[in-house]
Amino acid sequence: MNYPRIMIAAANSGSGKTTITCGLLAALKNRGMTPCSFKCGPDYIDPMYHRNVLGIPAGNLDTFFTDDATTRWIFGEEYAGDISVIEGVMGLYDGVGGVEEIGSSYDLARALNCPIVLVINGKGAGKSLLALVKGFLAYDKYSLIKGVILNKTSESFGAILKPLIESELGIKYLGTLPDISDIGFESRHLGLFLPNEINDIKAQLCTLGEKVEEQIDLDEIISIASHALDLKKESMPENIHTLISNNKGNKVKLAVAYDEAFCFYYRENLKLLEKLGIEIAYFSPLRDDSLPKDISGILLGGGYPENHLDKLSGNVNMKNEIANAIKSGMPVMAECGGFMYLLEEVENIDKKSYRMASVLKGKAFYTGHLVRFGYAIIEKDKDEIKGHEFHYFDTDNNGIDYRAFKPSGSRSWECIHAINGGLVGFPHLYYLSNPGFVNKFVEAMKNYGGR
Repeated sequence: MNYPRIMIAAANSGSGKTTITCGLLAALKNRGMTPCSFKCGPDYIDPMYHRNVLGIPAGNLDTFFTDDATTRWIFGEEYAGDISVIEGVMGLYDGVGGVEEIGSSYDLARALNCPIVLVINGKGAGKSLLALVKGFLAYDKYSLIKGVILNKTSESFGAILKPLIESELGIKYLGTLPDISDIGFESRHLGLFLPNEINDIKAQLCTLGEKVEEQIDLDEIISIASHALDLKKESMPENIHTLISNNKGNKVKLAVAYDEAFCFYYRENLKLLEKLGIEIAYFSPLRDDSLPKDISGILLGGGYPENHLDKLSGNVNMKNEIANAIKSGMPVMAECGGFMYLLEEVENIDKKSYRMASVLKGKAFYTGHLVRFGYAIIEKDKDEIKGHEFHYFDTDNNGIDYRAFKPSGSRSWECIHAINGGLVGFPHLYYLSNPGFVNKFVEAMKNYGGR
């Protein structure tokens, strides 16, 4: 199958991948094209910009979470429109533990046979940039790097470097973005601010798209994407096909928390649940008075509950409904911020505590540093699923029902409360890394049956 595709990767974090990717997507839309996008790695926020601001379908792909065939199947399943832009993660070759290829942008590009555009932060450098790019090309075993964009480099100096890059390195020079200081992609402890938290974000992205059209060789990028080699269309993995067949006729409804406090969900996770016959009913713990009717389970994702503690604490009816439902045996899955919400209280950065749903004993509190950061393999009785942790809060009751292992090194720790057939804890799980593991939650919902 011919899937026009391009990866925007970089030498390191902070080079401008998100800015270039969003600008490129906006520019493609302005041309009347229909792009889709993917984020390499476990990031939630970048795809939210693509989906919620630009209106572009966006998912996650990660070669640590899924093998090559499954990764290609997800890509083909979610590909929509006439071109795909894949945003890389960290530096191009930075994978598990910072030193392995698996989980890196490059490993994903290899699995998808995807051409790469390398974004380099050129501020304060001249011809040395060629040496930097040459080093990246030396590691490119599959000759996937096809072009380079110089970020924070003047247009005039870029024009001077262009013939050197193309003659000495044999790749395309695709332009510069010299001044993007007026684009508000600000960061905080979990990454970028959410799209709805930035004033005039749509106008800013419109301006960014215009700058990309003016200063980046969009025609050449489209050409590179269009000349990507054909990619085999993978069939649905057998384990997923079997689970879907076994779940035909399911008629169970899952309440999924979705608002400013709880918004970190992998599209792939929700789609898998739907394939398994689950009807999803969204609700807001911030604003709704009650849970959706006739549900058989609750899913509370991660997000920024710490920024909405007053409203979450004050919505007593919702807290009581959730607590009573779980105490009656209703299956529940809760990750990170959703887990914090089910504790007795959360203490904010200023040491002020707020009462939460009190399903579990314990308090969450701000630590000021990342806690158990990165990929993890969550395991019990040789049954495992892959996920990651990324949080600055910790608790005095993380759970002891499962054990998490770092995929590199020997570190491990106890985690997760097993409740009513579901899991509650800090790890974010990627369901397609083990669909059978997640099907236990579906079975628990079916057994609960809306009591």
